[in-house]
Amino acid sequence: MKIASNKLSDLYEFYKTELGSIYDTNELYAIFELVCEHYLGYSKTDTRLKFQENLNQSDVLKIYDTAKALKTGMPIQYIFGEADFYNLKFKVNNSTLIPRPETEELVDLIIKSQTTDNIAPTTILDIGTGSGCIPIALKKNIPNSKVTGIDISKEALEVAKSNTVKNNVVVEFIKLDILSAFDSSLITHHLSLIVSNPPYVLNSEAKLMDARVLEHEPHLALFVKETDPIIFYKRIIDLCTKHLEEKGYLFFELNPMYANDVKKYANDSKIFNFTEIVKDMSGKERFLKAQKK
Repeated sequence: MKIASNKLSDLYEFYKTELGSIYDTNELYAIFELVCEHYLGYSKTDTRLKFQENLNQSDVLKIYDTAKALKTGMPIQYIFGEADFYNLKFKVNNSTLIPRPETEELVDLIIKSQTTDNIAPTTILDIGTGSGCIPIALKKNIPNSKVTGIDISKEALEVAKSNTVKNNVVVEFIKLDILSAFDSSLITHHLSLIVSNPPYVLNSEAKLMDARVLEHEPHLALFVKETDPIIFYKRIIDLCTKHLEEKGYLFFELNPMYANDVKKYANDSKIFNFTEIVKDMSGKERFLKAQKK
């Protein structure tokens, strides 16, 4: 289909024709607003007010090409090469997960705990850092802390390092597979806070997931084997014995199906003063918060 004119309104009609079978009306318009913000610098109000104005050909082509890419199922964040997270911009590509709202809630829980629980972390470790969104957002909001992120993926760490530059913070990144034997000196033994959003989606859950996620986002960061669905959580809890300091805190993002299993393993370790499951905004048991004895 050809676009009738260079008017924004006709571009939107093109989007409805090309993508109406993939997205519902509200979602499609929200995507169109994001496209206008990204390429034209328009606010939502600008998009409405300038709906009948003509665009230059260069901008028309960018918006046209984005529709074609969206039609293949590519997430809008990968098309733009960036995603919003906790009021910051992050570079993302298919080596990194697109940051989720639940993970923003995890970061918010930690930041607000400075006030509610008098937590003042000076050394923070994020395990499975991906794009670096968690440690960078924490460093931005807890500037006096020393923050480190680790990940098994070299490609993801390259993205994370570029995001420190993008957001003007200093975060150290280390390539490490926490499930294998490693030199324990690579991680400080005096961490005041450990946080992780590890792989927690079962392979059997893949059939329930959006094709856009399955076909474009890194499976290494998503899936865990059915035989031990909380393997990453158990390993991280074990690491707390040596690396988390006295009165230090542990925060997890969880698969709600296994939230109580993770909590039980943490309790059975006998190293925590308390463990608490925190629900997300949709009422699911999404986070674990624990303090070491």
